[in-house]
Amino acid sequence: SDSETLQGSRLFRSGPFLEFVYFVTMFTAYILIICFNSTIVCLIFNHQNLHEPMYIFIAALLLNSVLYSTNIYPKLLIDFLSEKQIISYSACIFQYFILYSLSSAEFLLLAAMSYDRYVSICKPLQYPTIMTKTNICILLVLAWVLAACHVVVPTILSAETKLCNFTFKGIVCNNAIYGLLCVQKSALSVYVALVDLLILPFLFIVFTYTKIFIITYRSGREVRRKAAETCLPHLMVLICYSCLNVYDIVIARVESSFPKTARLIMTLQTIVYHSLFNPLIYGLKMKEISKHLNRLFCPARII
Repeated sequence: SDSETLQGSRLFRSGPFLEFVYFVTMFTAYILIICFNSTIVCLIFNHQNLHEPMYIFIAALLLNSVLYSTNIYPKLLIDFLSEKQIISYSACIFQYFILYSLSSAEFLLLAAMSYDRYVSICKPLQYPTIMTKTNICILLVLAWVLAACHVVVPTILSAETKLCNFTFKGIVCNNAIYGLLCVQKSALSVYVALVDLLILPFLFIVFTYTKIFIITYRSGREVRRKAAETCLPHLMVLICYSCLNVYDIVIARVESSFPKTARLIMTLQTIVYHSLFNPLIYGLKMKEISKHLNRLFCPARII
């Protein structure tokens, strides 16, 4: 039932002072996530020379990170200051839906970015006709809509399945909700969605980068340098995000044997590290974005 209330486990077993410190730390992390991501999104929006497909996809990816964090942090911060961690099952299901919709959309956005790099490097003459504003908008809309449509099926199945357990093991409503259900068969729909939203996009990304590596290997040093500048940040984000998704999939299968401390650390990495990692990588590694950040924060150094 949607009105059923779940009891969460204590995030940290410590005194009020330490819990307040944890609250301040997580609140600071949330503010930094919003500021870091929003700063680069605003730079891309405000500067005409950043109105290219590659930067538009980066802005979409960072905006997705802000939405992802906003889905998690308010409830998490309330839990730090509460004696009991409780949430209604309907609210938990909603958080689950938003969490996996945005998580899947990020993988699809990364696939769209790899396609953009593939066309730019392997088919440069056709790039202006393929990566038009209309096609970019279609790719962005498809990333979010397709992800939401896939996740809505397991969400509805979970919402309609009877609960046999009301103690939720976890700090966010993720795959751990399947441990609450009397019937576990609805989890199959999650793995079907994983094939469509994670495995297939990942294989597509591998295909595009294989083509890119072949082309750049046969090309001159300048082509390899430019390819590395634009592709390396994307690959770093992709590898990091893939590792976190593998953890999220595996944890649903080995929940009982996975150490609680390790599970907590990995979950915190998912909600803190990745959302801060993206803007730092793109801000430091993308030359044009880095240049605008220097002008914004270090105007005295600009001659």
